Amino acid sequence: MLLHEDRLFPAEPAVRQIARSLYASVKDLPIISPHGHTQAAWFADNEPFPDPATLFVQPDHYVYRMLYSQGVSMDDLGIGQRYIEDPRKVWRIFASHYYLFRGTPTRMWLDFAFQELFGLTERLSAKTADHYFDTISAKLLRPEFLPRALFDRFKIHVLATTDSPLDTLSDHQAIRASGWKGRIVPTFRPDSVVDPDFPGFVERIAALGQMTSHDTASWSGYLKALRQRRSFFKDLGATATDHGHPTAQTANLSHAEAEQLFSKVRTGGGTAAERELFRAQMLTEMARMSLDDGLVMQIHPGSFRNHNKQIHEKFGRDTGADIPQQTDYVHALKPMLDLFGNETSLTIILFTLDETTYSRELAPLAGHYPCLRLGPPWWFHDSPEGMMRFREQATETAGFYNTVGFNDDTRAFLSIPARHDVARRIDCAFLARLVAEHRLEHDEAFEIVSDLTCGLVRRAYKL
Repeated sequence: MLLHEDRLFPAEPAVRQIARSLYASVKDLPIISPHGHTQAAWFADNEPFPDPATLFVQPDHYVYRMLYSQGVSMDDLGIGQRYIEDPRKVWRIFASHYYLFRGTPTRMWLDFAFQELFGLTERLSAKTADHYFDTISAKLLRPEFLPRALFDRFKIHVLATTDSPLDTLSDHQAIRASGWKGRIVPTFRPDSVVDPDFPGFVERIAALGQMTSHDTASWSGYLKALRQRRSFFKDLGATATDHGHPTAQTANLSHAEAEQLFSKVRTGGGTAAERELFRAQMLTEMARMSLDDGLVMQIHPGSFRNHNKQIHEKFGRDTGADIPQQTDYVHALKPMLDLFGNETSLTIILFTLDETTYSRELAPLAGHYPCLRLGPPWWFHDSPEGMMRFREQATETAGFYNTVGFNDDTRAFLSIPARHDVARRIDCAFLARLVAEHRLEHDEAFEIVSDLTCGLVRRAYKL
């Protein structure tokens, strides 16, 4: 077997037994996935996934980032290619380097999928590469491995995609029209039309105007166009927005100041400071719109994106060269919180790549402002260690009920059950320790772990 049934549970026998009982109460609960990057087209078309390399290697920056760090060519992995020419070759490269993932959450996620979905219990290596490839390839052709069947098998209650405001959402419409009962909802991600540094920003502003028939050359018309697109997303089931800005900076400019700033950036002008100020103002504008239309606002700041210039130029955005950086929340969010911080009908979920902010900034902020909630450990920190650090540092000030459960934030569809399983096990381990230390009663721990698994995410994301 690749996976031990007591993985991630405490080593001390009495505490481990408590964790086991807690886990038994939540392991089969449905998955609510309110933030991720899977493709709605998979479920609209419901076609077989093409091959193991395309499924496990090509879309997963956790995988090819590690391989690249050890000298494996991105070209040899098929990154940036529409179709992998020789998927078996890519898979053999991946398998021969599988040892690189020892001790990482990626290894645990992959082993979970290999064992639980495909019945593979011998470790992946150069020796077993072809056996893995042939077994997975054959099973992917079966009806029970089609995207919709896997969605049901995974017990997914709802799965949110992340979508550009310029997306027609035709795949979401096709899913609805098909009569399939699986709930796939879009998420409004406006970065491409609110970040002046986004490639093609000027052209995208014009496209937004054409799509909405609003004059996006004017500040008021631009805001109306964004409101219209948010409404369209909401009509197709969206309950949230998502904002991946480089910082958490917000601003509170007057109408005249905002109008003047917009006139600079919409034509490609403005200094670096002015472009940052525009992004800051747009976070505040998005919060204002969320207060009106009820969409939950997610802020994902702190990534220095496309850090590797050569990789960015050759393979484009989002190819694994993003690096966490220091992030300020206390001062950055204050302009927005001065306006909306005390609104009980607004929900703003904060994420971080800067763990030093958990106890110093994020937990105190969420532990005070009614509109704020803390998102789970994200990206570089969605590991067993990262999840435990989050619970240890945030709970003392924010408690459990100013957090929002777990989300998987993944492009790798088959890793979703594994990621949620890891989160459930870590929460059970943390709660078991509190019970063993007589800081919680057993009945409270069972109630909390149910909330951490399903209750909090349903309430926070209005699902």
